[in-house]
Amino acid sequence: MKAIVATAPGGPEVLELQDVPAPVPGPGEVLIDVVAAGINRADVQQRQGHYPPPAGASETLGLEVSGRIAGFGPDVAKPFSKGEKVVALLAGGGYAQQVAVPAEQVLRIPEGIDLVTAAGLPEVAATVYSNLFMTAQLQAGETVLIHGGTGGIGAMAVQLAKAFGATVAATSGNTEKVSTLSAFLGADIAINYAEQDFVDVLRKRTGGHGADVILDVVGAKYLQRNVDALAMYGRLVVIGLQGGTTAELNLGALVAKRAAIIGTTLRARPVAEKGAIMEAVREHVWPQLTSGAVKTLVDKTFPLAQAAQAHAYFNSGEHMGKVLLLV
Repeated sequence: MKAIVATAPGGPEVLELQDVPAPVPGPGEVLIDVVAAGINRADVQQRQGHYPPPAGASETLGLEVSGRIAGFGPDVAKPFSKGEKVVALLAGGGYAQQVAVPAEQVLRIPEGIDLVTAAGLPEVAATVYSNLFMTAQLQAGETVLIHGGTGGIGAMAVQLAKAFGATVAATSGNTEKVSTLSAFLGADIAINYAEQDFVDVLRKRTGGHGADVILDVVGAKYLQRNVDALAMYGRLVVIGLQGGTTAELNLGALVAKRAAIIGTTLRARPVAEKGAIMEAVREHVWPQLTSGAVKTLVDKTFPLAQAAQAHAYFNSGEHMGKVLLLV
């Protein structure tokens, strides 16, 4: 089959379309004919040599796909049929014509969502729901701060938090994106981090309360400021390290607020954990998509053979929502 291969660690130019062996589904796995694949920050980090796949996972980039069931390994418990339209959460292998994945990580596409658009859902939906609601226990009436609110993760987080009754603050880096936060995604407080101090804006707009939950993709660069922005008993969930891995923190500020800092990843979790998360996504997120309460935001699509160009565009920071590869 055809797949994108990273010939060496480096920039987008290292991505090439090559012939590789087709996957063979193992016990409990289904084989999917891929229609589209989502691009995520983890793919960029892997391409650069900073985020190797978990042991036993495909070396091919790609953590989420949409497609059709093409076959089955032995002992598949989930009742799928050949040809069914599905999405899958992967540990790797998505930038390819086929992928084999544990059936627990596969869902039928939400009603009303087209098969290409659906490719941008599984990774972001699983990341957002598991972190905001299963880990941070975000409740209706609480205030949540979402950093990078117009990215793939951010756009889903803003809308889901709003749909479940939270007051949503979100940051982005230019006027157009800040407008999208409020006008399209529904954020209550839209902050331009290039021109405004998000801590000051949040305090003023919440009457000094701050954020009960913060979902952060930046990491070290924002650590102290995030703690400053937390409310009493607040929960800071760090899911990305775009701003570095090491920072100094005034623990006194954390202790005084009786707050928590939680770091999580999704990719290397056991299949059973991913399966539980995907079942929660099916139960709680899919209805929001079907009803229209949560909208899909796809910025641009590229043919699979243009993965290098797609990564260059993704790296530019111009996109709002998902960038997809068409297989």
